[in-house]
Amino acid sequence: METKRLFFALWPNDRQREQLREVINAVAKTVEGHAVDRRNWHITLAWIGDYPEERIPQLLERVNAIDFEPFRLSFDRLEFWARPRIASLTAATVPEELHRLVTALENVLQDEGVVKETRTYRPHITVSRNARTFTTERLAQRTSIEWSSFELVESVPGRDGAFYLPVKQ
Repeated sequence: METKRLFFALWPNDRQREQLREVINAVAKTVEGHAVDRRNWHITLAWIGDYPEERIPQLLERVNAIDFEPFRLSFDRLEFWARPRIASLTAATVPEELHRLVTALENVLQDEGVVKETRTYRPHITVSRNARTFTTERLAQRTSIEWSSFELVESVPGRDGAFYLPVKQ
């Protein structure tokens, strides 16, 4: 049985990536580590892991029934996360619509046999991997982005680490 390594994410369009680029480029220079390629920028909603390829259409059908409410997410700080050793753009305030979306996705995934993450959900965009420790910084240049859709994304292993591709069905 063929599987794909999957997750649901807020996947920025070109305009959103350009908006993020301005903020991320400004802070990436201040953090040591391996900068994440802008084509991989995303906000994970729910991690799935290895999932049977033939069950993807069924999963997408169930997820398409979720009532998505558009929302704005404001990134206002840069944080160091010690366990994965990453520098991340984070949001001090998480919109209720985002909480509802994550809960709805987790419920569908649980029904599909996917084990739920035990960590508290914290939306973020990874800026740098293998980062060196630093204290949380408030961003001088904040950004607020409107989200009106999300994607199923495949994590594809590559020579220089994983790259991410939206799954189109």
